[in-house]
Amino acid sequence: MIPEKLLEIMKQDGVVAIATLGADGPHMVNTWNSYLRTTEDGRLLIPAGYMHRTEANVAFNPEVLITLGSSKVKGTMGSGAGYLIKGKAAFVTSGPEFDLLKQTFKWLRATMVVTIVEATQTI
Repeated sequence: MIPEKLLEIMKQDGVVAIATLGADGPHMVNTWNSYLRTTEDGRLLIPAGYMHRTEANVAFNPEVLITLGSSKVKGTMGSGAGYLIKGKAAFVTSGPEFDLLKQTFKWLRATMVVTIVEATQTI
């Protein structure tokens, strides 16, 4: 289940950092909070226009770390809240998760589907 505070953050402006680990080491890529979508069963859907190295890394090792936050959401110590998400990812190029994002993001090449293992509020 995705925490309500995390869902609130996703509605705000902000940057998302996605870390993967491939055969040649770690890699980071960014997207926007507002690009993230969720499924009824609590998975994250992230549109991928490029993210080719991220996709290759996920094929090598599906574990991902994702951080996101917003200064507009009340956190643990005042204004500003953020989360660290640990999960397992896969890239899909067809099916319901792909079709859902393709409606909004015409530039979509693939959908990164993240099964959340742990979501921890960090601030």
